[in-house]
Amino acid sequence: MAKLSKEEIISSLKEMTIVELNDLVKGIEEEFGVTAAAPVAAAAAPVEEEAAAKGPSEVTLVLKSFGTNKVPVIKAVVAITGLSLGEAKKLVDNAPSNIKEKISPVEAEEHKKTLVAAGAEVEIK
Repeated sequence: MAKLSKEEIISSLKEMTIVELNDLVKGIEEEFGVTAAAPVAAAAAPVEEEAAAKGPSEVTLVLKSFGTNKVPVIKAVVAITGLSLGEAKKLVDNAPSNIKEKISPVEAEEHKKTLVAAGAEVEIK
């Protein structure tokens, strides 16, 4: 098997959907006995404390519009919420709609980045 360069790996990752990337991360975690979430959680803890001191502890993530391409937004909503494709499509079609309620501001920012990258217009309330 030929060794892949870093650029080839990054190029193939750019072509994957969010669901495919999620499956890849789970496969790597199982194969190598690691957890991708541990370093992120440790790094996010001080940010959460800082955010709690500055603002609300719970916010709502609101999808204002899905932009020009609905399919990537639906896939992002599925990845964030765990809803079925049909349920996620209804949620996206009925924008503005609440994607997640009573979540931490840090989690809301992470989800907002995912949705904006998919082309959606998002607001945190």
